[in-house]
Amino acid sequence: MIAADTSSWISYLSGEAGEDVTMLDRALEQGQVCVPVPVLTELLSNPRLDEGTVQDLLELPLLEPTPGYWVRAGGLRAKIIEKGRRARLGDALIAQLCIDHKIQLITRDRDFRAFVDAGELSILYS
Repeated sequence: MIAADTSSWISYLSGEAGEDVTMLDRALEQGQVCVPVPVLTELLSNPRLDEGTVQDLLELPLLEPTPGYWVRAGGLRAKIIEKGRRARLGDALIAQLCIDHKIQLITRDRDFRAFVDAGELSILYS
């Protein structure tokens, strides 16, 4: 299984090209995509998302928090902030879910590189 960040999902849903979009498309065809709950929340926040896409997203397996998740996510974010790097809350939540579940993340958002260094996040594209 793999997960994709909101940035890659938006590009995929918009029909954009890119290595991340190709990987996401391939993984969807193989039934290998799961969705971190913060990504699902971000995607469903788009008021223009059509109902068919909403239903497709809701059918994908979710990456959900496990016990201690919130403490680990806060600690991960603190490590990055301490080094003077950018660590958005949503990114920290997504990264920690992927780390906890040992799932690689497809993303085009370069901010996730900080989570690779600080928390052993595995990304497929950036």
